[in-house]
Amino acid sequence: MTSATLHTPILLATGNPAKQEALRRLLVGLPLSPVTPEELGLSLEPEETGETHEQIAREKAEEWSRQGAMLAIASDGGLVVPALGARWESRYTHRFAGPDADDAERRRRLLELLQPGGGAQREASWVEALAVADRGRTLQAWELTGSSGVIAEKPQAGPHAPGFWVFPLWYFPQFGKFYNDLTDAERESLGDHWATLRRLAQRWFLKEFPGLVE
Repeated sequence: MTSATLHTPILLATGNPAKQEALRRLLVGLPLSPVTPEELGLSLEPEETGETHEQIAREKAEEWSRQGAMLAIASDGGLVVPALGARWESRYTHRFAGPDADDAERRRRLLELLQPGGGAQREASWVEALAVADRGRTLQAWELTGSSGVIAEKPQAGPHAPGFWVFPLWYFPQFGKFYNDLTDAERESLGDHWATLRRLAQRWFLKEFPGLVE
């Protein structure tokens, strides 16, 4: 078992600032010291060859932990749109519109795929995987499907909060809000993927590394 003590550093295994913040929130309350690749002078683009989100998260965590020579936590997720069938693969959510597409183009292309569908045709959920690795070896991984909403017919108005490109389209009628506007309590009530992963990760860290308990 990998040893860990109070304030052991753990690498937030991504170069994406919004994803770094999401990973950091998973660790709030644990006496770990999150560090970013930028702080360590690391730059890496792991190949995403896994056939599931969990496999991809494992690949990321293992490669980053090997490069950083420390604990690393990584995630991989994607949008699930059942009505699109074979035209949509959640693993390619970020790059389905091509490597040069920006967020606005990705939203435009998704809306194009969904036309003229309505109602159940626009239902969408989110799958997210999380992995913890140390020096190239996965210690633990999870994959789960979280809250379910619908893809709105047009993006949320105004400037979009930092985050993933699809969130300004992901709408929750029961609250009359887009995903980025949901409160923590509302996300919790929906079975949000990050809320569930935080509980799983916190429980695992405290069980596997009793030295972390202050």
